[in-house]
Amino acid sequence: MRIVVIGGTGLIGSQVVKRLAEHGHDAVPASPNSGVNTLTGEGVEEVLKGADVLVDVSNSPSFADDDVMNFFTTATTNLTQAATEAGVGHYVALSIVGADELPESGYLRAKVAQEELVRESGLTFSIIRATQFFEFAGAIANSAEVDGAVHLPHGGVQPVAASDVAAVVARTAATEPVAGVLEIGGPEEFTMDGWIRTVLTHRGDEREVVGDPRAEYFGTSLTGRQLVPGEGAQLQPTSLAEWLAAGN
Repeated sequence: MRIVVIGGTGLIGSQVVKRLAEHGHDAVPASPNSGVNTLTGEGVEEVLKGADVLVDVSNSPSFADDDVMNFFTTATTNLTQAATEAGVGHYVALSIVGADELPESGYLRAKVAQEELVRESGLTFSIIRATQFFEFAGAIANSAEVDGAVHLPHGGVQPVAASDVAAVVARTAATEPVAGVLEIGGPEEFTMDGWIRTVLTHRGDEREVVGDPRAEYFGTSLTGRQLVPGEGAQLQPTSLAEWLAAGN
């Protein structure tokens, strides 16, 4: 199949393209670097000609509330319209577990808006909701640093390896549509502060990680298990210990 991967040069997209190509598909990475700009619409119509599947794993270059909402609503509108006109048979979008349960976060509100546009497009679709990636641990720690200490909420998380996410996205793109939402996560549940503390300790990072009930995650409080996948989720095999042992 011809499968166009929007965001195909990023952390997830590059691995999706590689996996699809290894299985004999015509996997086309699309990004501003390749002349495809989903915000302006430049190159979108052209790249989707003859496509069987569109995979969207792109991300906003800015996480400011207005910017991220504009990115996901504008880009998804352009993509769904072009996909409809091109006769694309399957639209695969990567989203986030718990996005609709934490409306205080501007980023998560934008992901919910993206999902709604996909649902309302009339296209056959699969929405894959993933938990936080192991690869984000360092950035999360840096964003939460206050006076040399890392302040994070104590709510639950069940992070997952990016390689496992890419495998699910690629498999979904190459098989029958979910026609709904598939949740995926890693094999173990942690608290947010506990997960980041484990990673920093492994890396020899001496910053103290403080479980702080006032600390926010992407603009929202996190006291419960909103970011933990629900019953029926597909749990992926790579554990945090295995991921760290691999040199990450």
